[in-house]
Amino acid sequence: MATFASIQFSSLFGRHLFGRHRRWLVICLGVLSTIAVIAFGSCSAFQSSALASPPNILIDQFGYRPGDQKVAVIQQANATEEDDPNLYQHLNDTFQVIDVEAPDAPVYTASAEIWADGKIHDQSGDRVAWFDFSTVQTPGNYAIQNTRTGETSAQFAIAPDVYQNVLKTATRMYYYQRSGFEKAPPYADPRWTDRAAFLGPGQDPEARFVDDKDNAALARDMRGGWFDAGDTNKYVTFAAQPLHLLLSAYSQNPDRWPDDFNIPESNNGIPDLLDEVRYELDWFQRMQDDDGGVFIKLGTLDHNAASTPGRDRRPRFYGPKCSSSTIDLASTFAHAAVVFRDFPELQSVAATLEQRSLQAWDWFNRHPIQTECDSQEIKAGDADRDPAVQMGGAILAAVYLSQLRDDPQFHTYIRDHYSETRPFDDSMGVLYASSVVDGLMTYLQSANAPADLKAQMEADFSTLFFDQLSPFFNDIVNLDPYRAYMPDGQYHWGSNAVKSNFGNINQAISAATNDTSAAQMYTNQALGYLHYLHGVNPLGIVYLTNMYDVGAEYSANEMFHAWLGDGIYKNAQTSRSGPAPGYVTGGPNNDYTGPAEGIAERPIMRAYLDRSDSELYMWEITEPSITYQAPYIRLLSRL
Repeated sequence: MATFASIQFSSLFGRHLFGRHRRWLVICLGVLSTIAVIAFGSCSAFQSSALASPPNILIDQFGYRPGDQKVAVIQQANATEEDDPNLYQHLNDTFQVIDVEAPDAPVYTASAEIWADGKIHDQSGDRVAWFDFSTVQTPGNYAIQNTRTGETSAQFAIAPDVYQNVLKTATRMYYYQRSGFEKAPPYADPRWTDRAAFLGPGQDPEARFVDDKDNAALARDMRGGWFDAGDTNKYVTFAAQPLHLLLSAYSQNPDRWPDDFNIPESNNGIPDLLDEVRYELDWFQRMQDDDGGVFIKLGTLDHNAASTPGRDRRPRFYGPKCSSSTIDLASTFAHAAVVFRDFPELQSVAATLEQRSLQAWDWFNRHPIQTECDSQEIKAGDADRDPAVQMGGAILAAVYLSQLRDDPQFHTYIRDHYSETRPFDDSMGVLYASSVVDGLMTYLQSANAPADLKAQMEADFSTLFFDQLSPFFNDIVNLDPYRAYMPDGQYHWGSNAVKSNFGNINQAISAATNDTSAAQMYTNQALGYLHYLHGVNPLGIVYLTNMYDVGAEYSANEMFHAWLGDGIYKNAQTSRSGPAPGYVTGGPNNDYTGPAEGIAERPIMRAYLDRSDSELYMWEITEPSITYQAPYIRLLSRL
């Protein structure tokens, strides 16, 4: 019998959830880069061998916890059926784990196991072998070495806290995404400083309504919040899912979140993750009107970004109030109030959030669901949400409001509408409605929830999780030699977020089962997705930017972002500073529509360039997003 109270999910794939299908025709972001740092397989005009490629022994470049399964992937890239067997002789070799402090005394030696009898993997075009060194558990610094050729992997650590600095660095992405906030030492590295953005005349403190631009009486103070992605716009609807994921990441593992992440609020007695969440929620408050309705987005009317956001003088405009943004505020404010009320210093903040959530809840229930609020005159993403997504937000609001006050209306709403949300409106909807699943799992733990409703929901989730999902995920690791399987259709815009989400659902199923061996299998699979993002992928790179100071040897060097401006942040290896560290890039995109030669002909997992050029439409491949970052942070904090 599953323990439903333990289940936590992160947002998952479906319907191109992560890509907003920007079609940016004119973007002034500076100089076209002339090199690509890492060669990715077949030759192209858009590649370079200026820097060495990763070795063909792939490991998690940050490392492993002592008791976890540890499998190095031995790669023969771009394989063909006509290959000379000598080209992949190394797949049959013996490998050893060496302690970098004592390399002449290997700590473990064994042969690799060839995946699928030497079959060429369709999604990567590679032959692969696995070298399992799980028995090595002593903390230290190691590398894997081919005993015949002497080739070694990148170095990695084994330690109980091996991912803590990675988690801290990835979470600090949100600090660097802050709008209206100076990035300055000691909180910002001197390489990534900037003025507070969009605080000038006609900008965020006095933003105008996009449908009545000349009406000064409608100017509103909308400063603060996070830039959404590589652009500098801010969207209530796009930010709701990350906020729920970050709040759930804290609630699930509060001990993972100290008060020392080196942000301006550090050492104030509140975990820094919650301080960062609060920065975004403060902006949400400014987006709420006096009647409880919430304006949907804020940004510029063109793509002519300045050299850095702090130098951008373009006027800023806000969009109309909408049911989607209003219910998203209601749900996130209620969720935050539940978390914040446990801190004496935040109880007044929690009370304010609760009151504002109720105002938004009432507004939502007085108005019809709207799906055409965003004209997209404010560039670029379409911030509208379809009815099923909005209903999910309403269920979340009812769940968390029911934890704040035992009002029968919230229980009635959940009873009447939870089956209309995406976990239940199609067979795989659970995979991209994670915050709704989180909320309903929380509700099942509530002492206030009616017993008959809890029994009905538990039966529905049992069918969903164990009759429908478990067979799909059972032993899924063997479908992918890189141990992080996704169907072809999920290698779309933002595929790296989907990888994180697959890891989260595996870990969720692990937590839900009482079968010890099955639980370990699902945890191992969850780790596989994390290791993929940390370097165990066909390209052999860490899909987080500029992680060299945190332990990576082959990291994503570029990302599409407005910070790139004049090229000062362009490439981690060849420009003055490179991008700020810890940004999860979009990932391989089999739907890429840009002009970069050869991407469409590559295997799906290689549909990636380590580039940032607007001329190459790199927003479709390397652009980061707060919506990609949160699923990764959630996965990392769980493991």
